[in-house]
Amino acid sequence: MIQERAIEKLFWSIAFPGFGQFLNGKYFKGTVLLLLEFLVNVQGNFNRIIILSFQGQMEQAIQQANYHWLMFYPCIYFYAIWDAYRDAGGARKPFSFMPFVFSAYFVTIGVIYSPFVPLLGPVWLPIISVIPGLLSGYFLQYILKRSVTSTLGGDK
Repeated sequence: MIQERAIEKLFWSIAFPGFGQFLNGKYFKGTVLLLLEFLVNVQGNFNRIIILSFQGQMEQAIQQANYHWLMFYPCIYFYAIWDAYRDAGGARKPFSFMPFVFSAYFVTIGVIYSPFVPLLGPVWLPIISVIPGLLSGYFLQYILKRSVTSTLGGDK
């Protein structure tokens, strides 16, 4: 039951950063994340570049993007997802934050390099970058859990 609630909060945060926090009763944190998301979205022209990218107008999307602001978006976004999930009772395993952190890193790198990959642009390259971020995060989570387990097991 806790896991279902945690996943619900995770999905609401994917829909809009801050919504999961509101559902968890963390109204101040939800408001801050919502305002940060709105600020970065407006300053980075994010909605405009999403529309242009979906219409296949990648060069225009690249020109419209304010990369100095867009680089903040992945960290806000993935933090909001992880935080809502954790506060709802998910993320009980050791190092469960790793897939979220590495997704934020890789998506930020995708944002940075998106002008050099005009076929994918500032929306699709960052979205695709979630995959290596998750894989790296889960891999490091696995390695760190094994390392801690073997260290603790060796002390007994």
